[in-house]
Amino acid sequence: MSEKTIFSKIIDREIPATIAYEDDLCIAIHDIDPQAPVHLIIVPKKVIPRIGQADKNDQLILGHLLLTAGKIASELSLEKGFRLVINNGPDGGETVPHLHVHLLGKRKMTWPPG
Repeated sequence: MSEKTIFSKIIDREIPATIAYEDDLCIAIHDIDPQAPVHLIIVPKKVIPRIGQADKNDQLILGHLLLTAGKIASELSLEKGFRLVINNGPDGGETVPHLHVHLLGKRKMTWPPG
C-alpha cells in the first residue's frame, strides 16, 4: 500500500489545515503558500493521482470539483474573475500526486501563466 498524500492526511484530520468548504465528495483548504489574495485548493476525497489518470468513473467527481469551485468563487465575491488550475505531472507543476484544483482570485491574472 502506498503512503498517504498530504491531502489524504488533511481529509482524515491527521494534520491541520484551514478548511474553507467541505462536503461528501471534496474539501477546500487555504493554500499554505498563496499565489493570490484568494488561493484555495479543492481536493476530491477519492484519491485520483492526477487528471491524466482519471477515467470515466471519475466524471461525477471531476464535474463536482468544477461546480464547487464556481460556488466558492461566488461566495467569495470573485465576480471580477478567477482562475482554476490543475497541474499534471512534474513538467506541469504537480507537487502532490493527488488531483486538486487551485482556485485563485482577487488579483489580475496574466497570460501566459508560467
